[in-house]
Amino acid sequence: MDGSAIRVRGLVKAFGPNRVLRGIDLDLPPGTVTVLMGANGAGKSTLVKVLCGIHAADAGAVSLDGRPFAPASPAEALRAGVVTVHQGIDDGVVPDLDLASNLMLDRIADGTVGVASGRALRERARPLAEMVGLSADLRGPVGRLPLADRQLVAIARAVAQRPRLLILDEPTSSLSAAEADRLFALVDRLRARGVALLYISHRMLDIRRIADRIVAMRDGVVSGVFATKPLDAAGAVRAMLGRDLSEAAVRVPEPGRAVLAMRGAVLRPGARRFDLEARANEVVAVTGLVGSGKSALAAALFGLGRPAEGTMTLDGAPYAPASPAEAIRRGVFLVPRDRRANALVADFDIARNLSLPFLRRHSRGAFVRRASEAALGARMVAAMGIVCRSPRDAILTLSGGNQQKVAVGRWMAEASRLLVLDEPFQGVDIQARRDIGARIRATAADRATLVLVSDLDEAAEIADRILVMADHSIAGEHRNEGLDRIAVLRQATEARGNARGTAQGPAAA
Repeated sequence: MDGSAIRVRGLVKAFGPNRVLRGIDLDLPPGTVTVLMGANGAGKSTLVKVLCGIHAADAGAVSLDGRPFAPASPAEALRAGVVTVHQGIDDGVVPDLDLASNLMLDRIADGTVGVASGRALRERARPLAEMVGLSADLRGPVGRLPLADRQLVAIARAVAQRPRLLILDEPTSSLSAAEADRLFALVDRLRARGVALLYISHRMLDIRRIADRIVAMRDGVVSGVFATKPLDAAGAVRAMLGRDLSEAAVRVPEPGRAVLAMRGAVLRPGARRFDLEARANEVVAVTGLVGSGKSALAAALFGLGRPAEGTMTLDGAPYAPASPAEAIRRGVFLVPRDRRANALVADFDIARNLSLPFLRRHSRGAFVRRASEAALGARMVAAMGIVCRSPRDAILTLSGGNQQKVAVGRWMAEASRLLVLDEPFQGVDIQARRDIGARIRATAADRATLVLVSDLDEAAEIADRILVMADHSIAGEHRNEGLDRIAVLRQATEARGNARGTAQGPAAA
């Protein structure tokens, strides 16, 4: 590629009275990874949607390789070489189609690949799967794949388009460390080929690994560009927030009585037994690699599955929920990992999404009391710092980070005995992560709280105690004082084998 890839000048986009982009100036050079940082609601997603043809700009100009660029649709942007992997994972896959068809979907749609037998299609798709490290069955439906594999499918489809500009929006949010490393190696190869990359992330490990430049956005404008090595990540955070990042105050309080107790638990046949205890006034982080069993633990606690062996008690009484409804009645709430598939209803507004699990409390007979629901919406919008015009805004008008605040706030609107949060910080900026963490801690006194996270920094910011999960069992326990991060990482990555046994010492709370 010769010359500039993308040049943006004076870009403006408004939705009614809300001016989301207020004059964006941005250059995306070829062969360069530009990391875009911005608080939730800064306009990042809207900028991406203009570049990829979902929205038309109201004013300003965009050029691609020196020629005017104003795509009228995503298909037109794709033909021009602007390819996007959106934060919403299922935006890039067709769940009911098999893996091979998903990987080849763009080539089938544009006629590059004609109607072929299943075997021939799989042979064409296999190199794309191998490129991103996908080992799943090419004949299986994508909807049954875990989040990480669906994310890799979307990335493989994007790279197969031989993009001139590749936009990656929070691409590692569902990936394990090994999968992220494969993605970074792929980014390195694309950069060497002269592809311009716009990489949206707030994960400092990602940024330090791949960024050539950092661009900060705040309130719909570019608030800082950082291109001098070593890159000033702290300055970029300051530019995106308009102030210094507030420190996360980690307190390790005296826990109350046991709320949840698991004894001799086996999450799946062949896994090691473990004990787990969570107490009132305590925030326990469960960390481990993607696939370590964190989501299986959440499912067992919320009635979506049952441990293969062992017992559970809640407030001293036997606990074995047969369904989420039973778990909710017992005061066990779950913030699920995949908000688009399992948490939010796209056709509902913010207030209805917040009230949904507790709709009876906002209803009279068969009718929802709109005033009661609106009051709940206003209360939680304020408590969670959700950026919107009104609690009656459609949920899909919010940025991904603000959608995540709704998904978390829904389950903090009512008192619970055990609150389980599975990757609650996905898609939120650094300060919003601190704000959500502070809200979790501020309301923790009368319940036990389990926060399931893959990122050790996130665990260290919020937890009183950290449990390490590997191979569907608890591999270690650490108080969050003088935390030995090397020991945590070693336990998270250490092969535990299939030997059955009981976790001793640090595995028991």
